[in-house]
Amino acid sequence: DPAMKVLPDLTPTTGSAGHGFTLSRGLIGFRDHTRGELLFDPAHLPFLWLRLAGPGEPLHFIVVEPGGLVPEYELEIFDEDAASLGLADPRDALVLNIVTLRERDPVEATVNLIGPIVVNRRTREGRQLVLANYARYSAHHLLVERTAAPLSITA
Repeated sequence: DPAMKVLPDLTPTTGSAGHGFTLSRGLIGFRDHTRGELLFDPAHLPFLWLRLAGPGEPLHFIVVEPGGLVPEYELEIFDEDAASLGLADPRDALVLNIVTLRERDPVEATVNLIGPIVVNRRTREGRQLVLANYARYSAHHLLVERTAAPLSITA
């Protein structure tokens, strides 16, 4: 009797109020989608959903705040980018990184560390940026580190 794998619908249908922001330039490849909203399901944290509204159906992306998930991730953004977002204090920046899940192997999930979405928490204006120190990071950083050798269990 083969079992059927049923994947839950991960897209939350509701979000908490007050998590909206503007991406006046959209995302790379999605310039016309300029209104963002963060949605979450407590069971799926630290993963959040970014819903982008624009012409047609909204787009959904899985995002994470990198703090605590990616050790030694230090964002350096260009002064012009900080100025354009009105960021005078690093604590005003909400940083979101887009996650790519592999349907066949969720353990192979990667996160884009080169092009984070940075939102000014005060003005709710955000942009997808390329880091000044981008050479230190990957657009396909594995969220789960591979171990050098498989675990062996002895009884």
